[in-house]
Amino acid sequence: MLGRSLTAARGFCPSNSDKIVASVLFERLPVVIPKIDPVVYAFQEFSFRWGQQFRRQYPDEFLKKSDARGKGDYQIDYVPAPRVTEADKSNDKRSLQRALDRRLYLLLYSTAFGAPNGKPVWHFPEKVYESEETLRKCAESALQSVLGDLSHTYFVGNAPMGHMVIQPTENAHDLQRLKRFFFKSQLIATNKFKIEKCDDFVWVTKDELLEYFPEQADFLNKMIIS
Repeated sequence: MLGRSLTAARGFCPSNSDKIVASVLFERLPVVIPKIDPVVYAFQEFSFRWGQQFRRQYPDEFLKKSDARGKGDYQIDYVPAPRVTEADKSNDKRSLQRALDRRLYLLLYSTAFGAPNGKPVWHFPEKVYESEETLRKCAESALQSVLGDLSHTYFVGNAPMGHMVIQPTENAHDLQRLKRFFFKSQLIATNKFKIEKCDDFVWVTKDELLEYFPEQADFLNKMIIS
């Protein structure tokens, strides 16, 4: 009995006057190394040339031995993957095979809680908190309902990365005040998902994401560090 009461005491208890929503910032990390900033490249080039002035001179016999290494039947010719893909050329935002040197974030187009007049809008995977043990559990349920399972996802931490309070608009006085908590999750070991329960979806960079939410752009720009 005591154990049950302690568990219940640790549960998340929202205010009766507010609706709590757990949103998921589902992120695909860069697949290829991002391009080096010109200033950083110039500094690295300068550092290399400066170091060359004081480098140790090795005997020619030693250099010949090092050049001979790696040559044989087992040698594999390495061809780097292209930075610009077909999805980049066609601007296919439904594909994960785009912007390989950038982080991508999943957005859904469907009816969301708090949307004006119940019309479809662009939003993050989300779920209204009901009876889940924690907010993270609620966020996991939100993402699982879209992806089908969480086998290729990794939630970063147990606490939300940010939250915002949305007041009812003049045209929606009947709606409750909304508190949205954001959790970060990352894609692991796959490049294709079957996205469900939405009319449309896109994988967008941070700059593109801000264009979908002009009213919250300042908040999202500070919350998303990439």
